[in-house]
Amino acid sequence: MNLYALVLGLITLTLLAVSLGRLGKVKTKADYLVAGRSLPAVVLVFTLLSSWIGSGSLLGGAENAYRHGFSALWQAGGGWAGLLLIYFIAPRARKFAQYTIPDLLETRYNQAARVLGVIAILLTYTAITSYQFIGGGDILHLIFPDVISPIFGRYILAAFVILFTAIAGMASVAYMDLFIGLLATVTMCLALPVLIHHGGGWHVIHAALPASHFQVFGDFSFIQCLELFLPTCLLLLGNQSMYQKFFSARSEKDARNAVVGWIVGTVILESVIVALAVTGSALFPTGEVHDRPREILAYIGLHGFEPAPVTTIVLGSSGAVQSVTHLATVGVSTQSLFLFQLLGALLMGAIFAKIISTANNWLFSPATNLVNDIFVRYLRPDASNKQILIVSRLMVVLLGLWSLFQSLGTESVLKKALYAYTIYSAALTPVILSAFFWRRATASAAVASIATGTIVTVCWDFLKPHLPAMLAERDAIFPALVASLLCLAVVSLFTRPPSDRQLKPFGEA
Repeated sequence: MNLYALVLGLITLTLLAVSLGRLGKVKTKADYLVAGRSLPAVVLVFTLLSSWIGSGSLLGGAENAYRHGFSALWQAGGGWAGLLLIYFIAPRARKFAQYTIPDLLETRYNQAARVLGVIAILLTYTAITSYQFIGGGDILHLIFPDVISPIFGRYILAAFVILFTAIAGMASVAYMDLFIGLLATVTMCLALPVLIHHGGGWHVIHAALPASHFQVFGDFSFIQCLELFLPTCLLLLGNQSMYQKFFSARSEKDARNAVVGWIVGTVILESVIVALAVTGSALFPTGEVHDRPREILAYIGLHGFEPAPVTTIVLGSSGAVQSVTHLATVGVSTQSLFLFQLLGALLMGAIFAKIISTANNWLFSPATNLVNDIFVRYLRPDASNKQILIVSRLMVVLLGLWSLFQSLGTESVLKKALYAYTIYSAALTPVILSAFFWRRATASAAVASIATGTIVTVCWDFLKPHLPAMLAERDAIFPALVASLLCLAVVSLFTRPPSDRQLKPFGEA
């Protein structure tokens, strides 16, 4: 256990050193919010990868894979489909070169769209940040079960994230992600074959699980697969954190090249995460992790690389037959045992670091909205860089505390993730994509679309008891998305087209 504590301590100190190392380079609003628009492609790849793959994949996706097998990849597949489309959006986003998505909404539509966009982003991003705190708290509890409860662990994780995010803004987030992305990718790709070998080989893993774990749809219906696929795809297409990274790119070429690396890294890493969880479901079908399957990856890091238990039949002193269970250390060198334990500790550390990284990204992004889209836009347009930096850090602290409060009332990470994804998917992604690709979309339609998508998603659980059974058993994504798209299309066709001035920044005039 001391090894696990040591690895987590070293990772935390490294992240703090990276943040402090960027602090002296933050002088202006652009430095804090978009890293001075200086990020090269290699840094962009890992900060995009780290911001996307967090507790939604490491906890929610892994929980899904533990219960249902490889059909859990429908959730990840939505992201992959979105990434293919993003390849064509990235250069346009960098050319636009603002600070936030509400900047884009006001430029293309109007001020009302900006304000409603801020509300939708705050609801989505603080919800996503909240379950990063849950994941970090679970890991700390697993490592220190007698000292740190899961709830206390959430407080500790929140303190780490708020501190790291507030220090140096986007530059801090991006360069921390470079370290975290490398650590997580290498560690997980090494851990999977070792774990499969440790479990007796893939044929043993396969035989231990139901056949449905290895089928395309598994025990899901096609509609349930779409309910996993669509929110993930649409969140990725409109993700403000992603656009903010593109705004931070050194050039349009760097933005597009980064997407290629992001696609490759995401497909590999999310497939490995699901495979690890499926392997874990064969190795640990019962016990604590069966009741809390979102912890399966961390549980693997803690127990999956220990010597396998072996049962030996012996005669007791009275002549009765007894079974004795011990760890199979015969033929395994002390050095090999240490390497196995180190790999487990690094896996645990990589998951912990990824959660911190994702929380940093999703907490930093809405803080920039409150600063850039409310404080500077409406309250203090003449604010100095020093005042903006102070308010930015204050917003990080306040939103971090709000996210922590939300985490205390959340039980299912997967359910919380799909709720957050749906708000953004229905409220913002349609109007964001229309800004780049549909010149007929109007300001009134965008306002109606954002408001409708947000309201339907937030109120869906309250409406379910009053709806027909066929609708009540569905998640919010289909009704919210259909309502949002109808508002966008119908209102656009019945209102005045946008001006050339509105279209010009998006290359459409």
